[in-house]
Amino acid sequence: MKRRATPRFSSPRNQSGMSLLEIIIVIVLIGAVLTLVASRVLGGADRGKANIAKAQVQTVASKIDNYRLDTNRLPAKLDELVTQPAGVNGWMGPYAKASDLDDPWGRPLDYRAPGESQDYDLISLGKDGKPGGSSFDADIRYEQ
Repeated sequence: MKRRATPRFSSPRNQSGMSLLEIIIVIVLIGAVLTLVASRVLGGADRGKANIAKAQVQTVASKIDNYRLDTNRLPAKLDELVTQPAGVNGWMGPYAKASDLDDPWGRPLDYRAPGESQDYDLISLGKDGKPGGSSFDADIRYEQ
């Protein structure tokens, strides 16, 4: 007599697929890679903003110099580059847009006339918006 083949179920060890532990390990590895990539990208954004701030300080300084050439005086405040102040002769502006007077972090540029060691100081306070600092938090100053 022939025996019928009885179906055999395979044991869990013979099943293909991933265990819960393997899935958790893969998720942790993906998270680590994403964290590394995000830190690189965000660091690049900070570097880019710092470079933009350097160029912007130079550009606004040249607009201040144009104002001085036209009026024979320095502006009392940066707003005078945008709107003509009362009693100032020779104003040929606007020399700048209001948005030109904010740094890449959205804070107004710091302007002082007279400056500490030059005719005027023009400063972006960097990423943290506080005087001093290092790296991307460092002040970006116009040097005549």
